[in-house]
Amino acid sequence: MDQIEKVIEKLKEWTQKLIEALLGPQSEPEPELIPIPVRDRGRY
Repeated sequence: MDQIEKVIEKLKEWTQKLIEALLGPQSEPEPELIPIPVRDRGRY
């Protein structure tokens, strides 16, 4: 039984590496953009 668990764990690792190789590393959520106030040049 212990051998089967080791094989399954190795398969998980290889699958993760394969997915990362094909699609890139696990996508991280994009940081939320912070609005930056900009002066309107037409109001001078």
